[in-house]
Amino acid sequence: MILVCDTMPTDGPQYFTDALATLALEGREGAVHSIPQEGIPDLPGVDAVIITGSTAGVYETADRPWIDDGRALVHELVEREIPTYGVCFGHQLVNDALGGTVEAGDQKRGIVDVELDDPLFDDISNQIPMVHGDYVLEPGDEMETIGAASYYDHLATRHTDAPVWTTQYHPEFTIELLDRIADDFGWPEDEADRDFGNVTADKTVSNFARLAGID
Repeated sequence: MILVCDTMPTDGPQYFTDALATLALEGREGAVHSIPQEGIPDLPGVDAVIITGSTAGVYETADRPWIDDGRALVHELVEREIPTYGVCFGHQLVNDALGGTVEAGDQKRGIVDVELDDPLFDDISNQIPMVHGDYVLEPGDEMETIGAASYYDHLATRHTDAPVWTTQYHPEFTIELLDRIADDFGWPEDEADRDFGNVTADKTVSNFARLAGID
C-alpha cells in the first residue's frame, strides 16, 4: 500500500495533491492522508509514502503546528526505512527534519534545465517545470544531493542509508495543470516555458514505486 501524505492547507490549491495521488495510486493500492487535518498517520501496512507539496513553509511552525507532526513522521519513516518520496514542500520538510536548512527566496516559475543523477530519474529529461519560492540551502544529515540547477544547488536529495528521496519539482506538474498554476502563481509567457513536449518528470512517481518495490 502506498500512502500519499497531503501537506496542503485547506485553503491551498488541492489540485496538486489530486494530480499527485492520481499518479501514485494508478494501478496501486493506496490512500490519501491529510497531515494538517488528521495528524501523523498510522503506518502498519504502509509499504511506501509520498509527501506532497504545500503552500506552507517549514519555518511556519508557530502558525501551523502540524508541521511538527510532519517532522516526526519523517523521523519515523527514516527509522523504519519505509520508502519515502518528498515532493516540493516534502523535499524541504525531509531535509529540515533531518537538520538541514530551508529558507524563502526568489519565486521561480518556468521550465529549467537540471542535472539529475540517480535511478529515481531513469528516462526523465533534463527539462523540468518549476514552481516554488523556498529552497533547501543545506541538506539534512545523511542526505546527499542527486539533482541541481544553475540557480539551485540542492534541487533533489536522497538519504545515504534509508530509502528516502526528495525533489523540489512537482512530478504531477504536467501541461494539464499549466493554466491553473499560471492563474494561481504566475508563469512566463515565453514559448519555451510553455512547451512541455520534452517534460517527462511525471515518470518520477513510477520510478519511485519501482525502487520501493511496489510496482
